[in-house]
Amino acid sequence: MTIDPANLRIVTYPDPALREKAAPVGEVTPEARAVAERMIELMRRADGIGLAAPQVGIAWRLFVCDVPPAEDRPLDADPPEATDGPMVCFDPEISAFSDELVSREEGCLSLPEIVGDVRRPSEITLAATGLDGERFTKRLGGLLARCAQHEIDHLDGVLIIDKMQQLSRMKNRRAIRDLESLAGAR
Repeated sequence: MTIDPANLRIVTYPDPALREKAAPVGEVTPEARAVAERMIELMRRADGIGLAAPQVGIAWRLFVCDVPPAEDRPLDADPPEATDGPMVCFDPEISAFSDELVSREEGCLSLPEIVGDVRRPSEITLAATGLDGERFTKRLGGLLARCAQHEIDHLDGVLIIDKMQQLSRMKNRRAIRDLESLAGAR
């Protein structure tokens, strides 16, 4: 199947693509690079910090992220909590998690208007293949670690509504039902 990156759009819940387990990409081809570049464009246009391939309807193990530095997220933090431009991750894997779990509000480009508290490890070790086709391993912290975990969840068909703390889930029940009925009306 050939993919035309120009036709890619962000899909929203309850699109079945969001629940599909993604397959490994393997070799980073020109087509895979073009898809990643288009995903960066779509993520930026939507003011997001991360986007996974299932969110554009492709069942590939691929995500992109761009967590800008801020006063509380300097580029030189150890481990890094921000990126210096977009990061592309083909076939990502998390090899280590910190024991410290932090609860923080998360949103998702595929779940518009829905935000809730999700507990995640504060630091991870991520291994992935970059846009250049080379494998890399990085320790990540803070918002960058959270973003990578969120996007890898997408690759496994898991959404923030599955991981939200109880109170957040209850607060979002109506918004989730509205998305489901909107999809049924299409």
